[in-house]
Amino acid sequence: MKNLAGLMKQASQMQERMQEMQAKLAAIECEGSAGAGLVSVVLNGKGDLVRVRIDPTLVEPLDREMLEDLLVAAHTEAKRKIEAVAADEMQKLTGGLSLPPGMKLPF
Repeated sequence: MKNLAGLMKQASQMQERMQEMQAKLAAIECEGSAGAGLVSVVLNGKGDLVRVRIDPTLVEPLDREMLEDLLVAAHTEAKRKIEAVAADEMQKLTGGLSLPPGMKLPF
């Protein structure tokens, strides 16, 4: 019984560390660019698209901001759909066994 208590304590500590790591990752932002910098995107550590920048020379000036916003919205929708599919597949894999709150696979 002593080993079980120690194992539960380690699991709790690991979950706390994972939550801290996820919070740190959420605060990180990385930028990627294409076309010699004509288009760039910024994602946070969770993979959420935060910003899109399109060089004004590629589109009509009045359409650029709307296009950037539409790209962010489209990415958000696609990510939501893939997360739903992943959750459904995980549910099938685990046989309905639910994970503790905040714990997502893959990490």
